[in-house]
Amino acid sequence: MRHGSMIDPPNRYQATRREADLEQVEDDEEYLAQLYRRPIEYLPDASRSIVSTNDSPDIPFRYSVNLYRGCAHGCSYCYARNTHEFLGMNAGLDFETRIMVKQDGPKLLREFLARDGWQPETIVFSGVTDCYQPAERRFRLMRQCLQVALECRQPVGIVTKNALVLRDRDLLEQLTALRLVHVFLSITSLDDELAREVEPRTSVPAARLRAVRELAEAHVPVGVMVAPVIPGLNDSEIPHVLEAARDAGARSASWILLRLPITVEPVFREWLNRTQPLKAEKVLGLVRQTRDGQLYDSRFGQRQSGQGPVAEQIRKVFDLFARKYGLNQRLPPLDCSQFTPPLPRSGQLRLF
Repeated sequence: MRHGSMIDPPNRYQATRREADLEQVEDDEEYLAQLYRRPIEYLPDASRSIVSTNDSPDIPFRYSVNLYRGCAHGCSYCYARNTHEFLGMNAGLDFETRIMVKQDGPKLLREFLARDGWQPETIVFSGVTDCYQPAERRFRLMRQCLQVALECRQPVGIVTKNALVLRDRDLLEQLTALRLVHVFLSITSLDDELAREVEPRTSVPAARLRAVRELAEAHVPVGVMVAPVIPGLNDSEIPHVLEAARDAGARSASWILLRLPITVEPVFREWLNRTQPLKAEKVLGLVRQTRDGQLYDSRFGQRQSGQGPVAEQIRKVFDLFARKYGLNQRLPPLDCSQFTPPLPRSGQLRLF
C-alpha cells in the first residue's frame, strides 16, 4: 500500500517518544519496507457535535463539517496532519492509516439544524479532511448528510479531490435545483505520475476532471481549486490545469500556496527528499522565498498566498489565466431563505 508519509514524527503533546532501533536490520530492505506498509484502520469517533465554527479572516466560510479525522488519501502536504496529534497519534503514518469515523455525523447534523438559535448560512463539508475520502465508500456518511440538507433546505459547500462525489449526483442535482449547493474539486496536477506520488490514494487527475464535467453537465455549480501550489513542483502547471478545468465546465477557480504548519513540515520534507531528490533543494528554496526565509508563516493574510517575488509571480500567472479562461468569478450565491428545521424524530411538528 502506497503512503504519503514514511515516518512517525513525534507527537509534540507527548512528554516521551519512541525511537525505532533498526541498526540490526538496516540491510534488510524487505523488512524495512514492510514496516511502512500499514493497513488502514477505521476507529469510532464519539464526538457529540459535528458543526465547527471559525472566525479566520482568510477562510471564506464560518461553519464546516468534518465527518472523518485523518485521511487515507495520504497527501504528503496536507495542512491538517498535525490535528491528529490532538488524538494522541502522529501526523505521519497515523494520520493516513488510523481514521476516526464520526458515525453519528448525520444525526448530529440534524440535531444542530434543529436548534432554535440556528440562523441558516452555508455549511462547508471538508474544512479539514476530505468528506469523500475512501472511507466514505463504506460508511456513506456524506450521502446521509446531503439527505438531511435536502430535507431542511440547508445550503452546503463541498470541497474534495475524489471523484466519488459523483456517487451522490442525484442529491446534488436536487440541491442545485433549489440553489443549495456548490462543489469544488481540488486539482493540483495533470501529471498522473506526480499526482500518484504527492496524493497517493486520491482519484487520478482525469477522474477529477470527469467529475467536474459530469457535475457541470448536471448544472451543478462547480469550481476548481489548484491547492496547494508547490513552487518548483506544480506551479508551472497552473495554465494547463485552468484550461482543462474550463474545458470540463468549471465556472470558478482559486489557489492556495503550500502550507507547512508545525509537524506537517517534517512529513513533507521526508516525502520530498524520498520521491523528488533532484528537485528537493530547489523546491524548499522557493518555498522559503515565499515565506520570508522560513518554510511557513502562520499569519492571516500570508499563510494562504505568501509574499515576495515568487509568490507574486504565482498570483499573476493564476490571475492571468483565470481571466483568460473565464474562471475569475464566484459561483452563484446560495439561497438561505428556504431553510426549514428538521422534524423531530417522532415526526410531530413543534408547537412553537
